[in-house]
Amino acid sequence: MDFLKDIKKYEKEFICDLQKFIQIPSVLEEHPDDKEAPFGQGIRDSLDYILDLGRKYGFSVKDVDHVAGHIEYGEGEEIIGVLCHVDVVPADGTWTYPPFSGHIEDGKMYGRGTSDDKGPAIASLYALRLLKDLGIKPNKRIRLILGTDEETSWRGINRYFETCEMPDFGFSPDADFPIIYGEKGIMTFDILGDNKDKKLISLKGGSRYNVVCDNVKMEYSDDLTDEFNKYVSYNNSCKREKGVYEFLGKSAHAMEPRNGSNAIIKACDFLSQISNNELIQFVNKYLKSSRLEDMKLNFTDKEMGDLTCNVAIINIDNKSSKLGLNFRYPINFDKDNFFKTWNKLLSEYNLKLDLKEDKKPHYINKEDSDIALLHQAYIKYTNDSKTPLKTIGGGTYARALKKGVAFGTLFPDEEELAHQENECISLDKMLVACAIISEALYNLVK
Repeated sequence: MDFLKDIKKYEKEFICDLQKFIQIPSVLEEHPDDKEAPFGQGIRDSLDYILDLGRKYGFSVKDVDHVAGHIEYGEGEEIIGVLCHVDVVPADGTWTYPPFSGHIEDGKMYGRGTSDDKGPAIASLYALRLLKDLGIKPNKRIRLILGTDEETSWRGINRYFETCEMPDFGFSPDADFPIIYGEKGIMTFDILGDNKDKKLISLKGGSRYNVVCDNVKMEYSDDLTDEFNKYVSYNNSCKREKGVYEFLGKSAHAMEPRNGSNAIIKACDFLSQISNNELIQFVNKYLKSSRLEDMKLNFTDKEMGDLTCNVAIINIDNKSSKLGLNFRYPINFDKDNFFKTWNKLLSEYNLKLDLKEDKKPHYINKEDSDIALLHQAYIKYTNDSKTPLKTIGGGTYARALKKGVAFGTLFPDEEELAHQENECISLDKMLVACAIISEALYNLVK
């Protein structure tokens, strides 16, 4: 089989379907009383759109309470799952092209969700379409499973598995090739305190725990023009307009904060010499490094890498202070000592910790025979047998499976643009990814 040759026959349809998908702004909106669109109309429209495509191409389709669903092909007792999501993070930052346009330039499609995760979802759907149109009849059921709030709380996928069967094996094309067999634990907590600095009217920035904050705005009752101008002289990514001080950074995925530039860190660095706000002082003393060296909590596992901390959200008003943090932690991590140290240091600043979420690390034996079949598919269309299988700090739907890995669709030579401004994909490479997914499914069900 040459699935790459076959998918190129569908190239125009593929691009058209993906472009329309990108044009739906599926950013989470909370509407808990709306049973038809509990996560907002954009997410509901996105789920409906891809399920409708599944019907159009002749597949069995299931909608689970408008928060999840699947597109199915094949017969048999066993199930192979391909898990994708239709929601996207906010399109923050300055974009060259409108983030919900699906603009195509120089062989690339730009838009929020092109790589994370609408492009991979369409590639997976077309992989099923290829198998069907080529007359390949799987001896297992293949399910393209679709979630709706992967970027936040996973309520959609959790609801799905309350009502539907768990696949025997599966993968999520929401990360890198060749294969990711382990994912760090993901923990989120807030730091809470008072604001003793009554001159600090507000300090606000960040929208999601899993995104590096790229913009913080501050209002202060005193005129800080001289101090600010001095700061700007050696840190030009700041500006002041009509009494509002703005600190600028660069967004990135929280799994590697070093890929971004954190505006909260900049704001606290500036204010640490001016304000007696205890949260600001704590950030400036202990959280400048994403590896927590200043807290003496830096930790590395030889297989899964570093413990990382993303300073994600800050919200200070004239009464209270709140900071949102997101951690990615490897196996063999001493969590007891971690919390003991945090609570001790926070108490010295009259601050408290409020744990929001803790997802344990996900790990599969990389020598597993199903993983070998995926790897063979990747090698067939890339001739790359040297790039090692790996673990990551990101969290994909693979961890929702009892046995699952992340598989594509970012190639080793491509830049990671998920959660960043100007997110885009190479259309040629996404077609190759589609061929690899087709081959992998063929290997798993023939």
